[in-house]
Amino acid sequence: MSSKRMPSFVFLNSKVPAMVSWFFRVGAVTIGPFIFVREGCESDRLLNHEQIHIRQQYEMLFIGQWLLYGLFWLFGLLRYGDPNKAYRENPFEREAYANDDDLGYLDNRKAWSWTKYLRS
Repeated sequence: MSSKRMPSFVFLNSKVPAMVSWFFRVGAVTIGPFIFVREGCESDRLLNHEQIHIRQQYEMLFIGQWLLYGLFWLFGLLRYGDPNKAYRENPFEREAYANDDDLGYLDNRKAWSWTKYLRS
């Protein structure tokens, strides 16, 4: 783990992702420093994706990111009429998906980088 990564606790084969997969299947869920990974979904790329979410949550003091995440998803659902597209177009997810294959991304990521993924 690099010095730029936030502390995290990974729970493999967790049931949490299934419990929150109301509209579409997710491989992992991050709540603060806790990463809950669905059985068979663990990969370096997925864990990096979730580490990006941890950084987003820390810089917004957790509750700010969770509230904005929900609002972006709701607005996306109204805009696109598709829960999966609303999820993928969320700026927090856009940043994580755009950079999850770069395992060094968090070493150089600037604070509030998710704002570069806002769309009008």
